[in-house]
Amino acid sequence: MSSPSPSSETYDLLVVGGGSGGIATARRAAQYGAKVAVVERGRMGGTCVNVGCVPKKVMWNAAAIMEVLHDMKNFGFTGDATFDWSFLKERRDAYVKRLNGIYDTNLKNSAVTKIEGLARLGSPGKVTVATQEGEVEINAKNVLLAPGGYPIFPPGEGIAEHAISSDGFFELPNLPKKSVVVGAGYIAVELAGVLKTLGSDVTLVLRKDKALREFDDLLRDTLDSEMLRQGISILRNTGGVSKITESNGLKTVTCEDGQVVEDVDCILMATGRAPLTEPLGLKEAGVEQGPKGHVVVDEYSETSQKGIFALGDVCGNVELTPMAIAAGRRLADRLFGDVPNAKVSYDMVPTVVFSHPPIGTIGLTEAQAKEQYGEDNVKVYRSKFANLWYGVFDIPFDEKPPTAMKMVTVGDNEQVVGLHVIGIAADEMMQGFGVAMKMGATKADFDSSIAIHPTASEEFVTLAPWGLSPQQSGAKVSPLNGADVQPKAGVAAGK
Repeated sequence: MSSPSPSSETYDLLVVGGGSGGIATARRAAQYGAKVAVVERGRMGGTCVNVGCVPKKVMWNAAAIMEVLHDMKNFGFTGDATFDWSFLKERRDAYVKRLNGIYDTNLKNSAVTKIEGLARLGSPGKVTVATQEGEVEINAKNVLLAPGGYPIFPPGEGIAEHAISSDGFFELPNLPKKSVVVGAGYIAVELAGVLKTLGSDVTLVLRKDKALREFDDLLRDTLDSEMLRQGISILRNTGGVSKITESNGLKTVTCEDGQVVEDVDCILMATGRAPLTEPLGLKEAGVEQGPKGHVVVDEYSETSQKGIFALGDVCGNVELTPMAIAAGRRLADRLFGDVPNAKVSYDMVPTVVFSHPPIGTIGLTEAQAKEQYGEDNVKVYRSKFANLWYGVFDIPFDEKPPTAMKMVTVGDNEQVVGLHVIGIAADEMMQGFGVAMKMGATKADFDSSIAIHPTASEEFVTLAPWGLSPQQSGAKVSPLNGADVQPKAGVAAGK
């Protein structure tokens, strides 16, 4: 869609960034009749669609299939299969391109104007957009900043020259024979797991002792042992990478503590991300930023400047695509939908790490709960078992990959404030439990739900001791002890 001429248009909402959060806000606002435009210089869909959640899940799916092929002999299947990285890359990239087009179509169908260019805040109510035809000035009653973030490299000799970021992972034409992944966050463990499972020799370089340091210790420790069992080499307490050199097409990684990895084909730096704020002119516009450059917002997604809002990775508050989408829709509800107090909740947000095995988590870790509520007020339930998938495997029990679970409760009523799981299908367990926890479920509420057998998720509603917790419910209508949860006669009719 062509860019407007300078000052020829006034929009009720101008969205800077065509990622999931920005697009969700734009389309919701347009549903209310607002005049909306989105400014984007790249492919529609942002990080999630192009170099994040979507293509990563495609690669994780491929790795999961490889795991099944590895296990198939235990179910009586025989045969060989080969993996073609370039074939999958072509299919994956075509899928992403199709999604880009769907986003464009959805904007058009919602009567949202797309402006291709780079936006910069101007005087109040104005945004300057650098387009291929030159700069244009756009009038906007409200501006939403949703430009996302980008991967950053640590300093060090040869690091920027010889390493790739998580973005670069999706440009790899072939599976690297030998890989080094540097980082301790979810991106690092996810991509290390994909590379290893698909056949690369992988070394994970950690600045400190273990990956996922902010996660519950059950998840952190179980994943660490599983990565070792799978054959991932882990270099610990390295202090990070000091330099990378290259000779005859192969690279050498030298860590700060002197540890060295030689003959490496691919070095992937997953050491952090930064908010994409530099082009926005925030300082000149008087928009407050945090110590790491993130845009500071209040509970209603508004910045220090009236009429300028921000959400998503640029704010650094729960950097998850669905979180940005929810925040954007609530913002549009408040600005244009006559819902004056609409805002999103950043509490009890379920999330998944697509490691091998996957992780599901919501709420407080055990350590966080004890710090917040006091150790005497916290009760923890745990379980560790081998999934039924491994039941027919003719191997010792302790060689079977575990599923590990933890429920963290607080108070006399044992309200569930943390739920954590690692193991097969953990990625598909947490969504429903997230609903229960948002409603204030207690251990007794979990016990009152009859198990679906045989599944791994049933363990969460049968954690021992079952049925002996204080019979107190977090529900408005208690489901405990056979109580009738259906509306009484006449209630539905308002009598």
